[in-house]
Amino acid sequence: MSLRIHNTLSRQLNVFSPLVAGHVRMYVCGMTIYDLCHIGHARMMMAFDVVQRWLKASGYQVTYVRNITDIDDKIIRRALERGITIRALTDEMIEAMHQDISALGIEPPTLEPRATDYVPQMLRMISKLEHMGLAYRASSGDVNFAVRKFPGYGKLSGKSLDELRAGERVAVHDGKEDPLDFVLWKAAKESEPEDAKWDSDFGQGRPGWHIECSAMGCDTLGETFDIHGGGADLQFPHHENEIAQSEGANGKPLARFWVHNGFVRVDNEKMSKSLGNFFTIREVLDKYKAEVVRFFLIRTHYRTALNYSDVHLDDANQALNRLYTALKLVAPQDVSIDWTEPYAARFKAAMDEDFGTPEAVAVLFDLAGEVNRTHSAHLSGVLKALGACLGLLQQDPGVYFQMRVGTVNHASPLSAAASDNTFGPAEIESLIAERAQAKAAKNFGEADRIRQSLLERGIVLKDTPQGTRWEAV
Repeated sequence: MSLRIHNTLSRQLNVFSPLVAGHVRMYVCGMTIYDLCHIGHARMMMAFDVVQRWLKASGYQVTYVRNITDIDDKIIRRALERGITIRALTDEMIEAMHQDISALGIEPPTLEPRATDYVPQMLRMISKLEHMGLAYRASSGDVNFAVRKFPGYGKLSGKSLDELRAGERVAVHDGKEDPLDFVLWKAAKESEPEDAKWDSDFGQGRPGWHIECSAMGCDTLGETFDIHGGGADLQFPHHENEIAQSEGANGKPLARFWVHNGFVRVDNEKMSKSLGNFFTIREVLDKYKAEVVRFFLIRTHYRTALNYSDVHLDDANQALNRLYTALKLVAPQDVSIDWTEPYAARFKAAMDEDFGTPEAVAVLFDLAGEVNRTHSAHLSGVLKALGACLGLLQQDPGVYFQMRVGTVNHASPLSAAASDNTFGPAEIESLIAERAQAKAAKNFGEADRIRQSLLERGIVLKDTPQGTRWEAV
């Protein structure tokens, strides 16, 4: 059976084959990095972690690019609020993001470009669009894209121009010739810090959000690549605008497959920082094991809305325990997956149908049941090997069941403090005091470094209203 992927552009399942045989090039819109990532962000990154894992399991070489937006209005405001440079803020938040998603077993992309490193490429694309008559300089000093001059605008969202509304509503008297037009280059404001400004032929300013991804995607993967992914909320206007810019400049399709994951919902509303109904990854990991959170995110199909609640996470915990119980009962053999074997064939058929993780997880439970009945070490090995395709079931079952909530350093579950007499309670308390001083000085990068250093030694910190307590795991 061939891999079929739901393509937002065609609005149906299409058989997938890459432009270059054996090599998949995939671009995914990453984080705007001004704060800690929440579980909705984790859902997006997890969805495409599964996609790239399955592509690799299917024999493809994968070049996976997931960008970082490190210049933006929200980033500028947060840096000014904290009295630090934009670079200091974004470096700190990128480090925190890497820690959080690593805990969830989300593999790093092949490339992780930062927008600020690609401003020259953005300026070249904007100049090309202006030369082609698709961009114009506004009286405000901005450079805007002329939406109605691009014939294909609306093909991703499936709406006509009259049905669409601009993603960021700005009055025509602010420089737009049409309310649908969007900014490519934002003129600098006196109130903005110097590290938010670049010199250009258009005057001092900074790039708009949409042009960032067009430039980074085309520069790292080529003018046309195989898969472009992101959250469903990016379909319009962000991805629609990317298509207009990239295809307007290059005269080629930007991506052959557009793939969008569903929202995380809380009380039937999308989880988001603007609504204030979000939970950071760190907050969730303080209550649940990292692999439980991963299992919770994976077992729902990536395009389906995911309902977040403690009840659902508790259920995920019990379900994952059942799979690990089978591995604990029967030590798994080391096996290479034979995709013609019944369980493996069912798993492959599920994943080949638009990355059907719910059906694939059902195969894992059927296998676990068979392991419990037959005590087959071979089937236990197949269970573990198939789980690896989803980033699951790779821990030693004994370690998994002994692991305490909040522990994210799966590779080093034993406490270094317990085995190294030179690193005792006094040293731990001293580092906790240093961390408190760093937080008081708003040096959150140093505070996170100390926390991670302790975690690597098997010391978990718990921040409470009464202070910070620690425990060895």
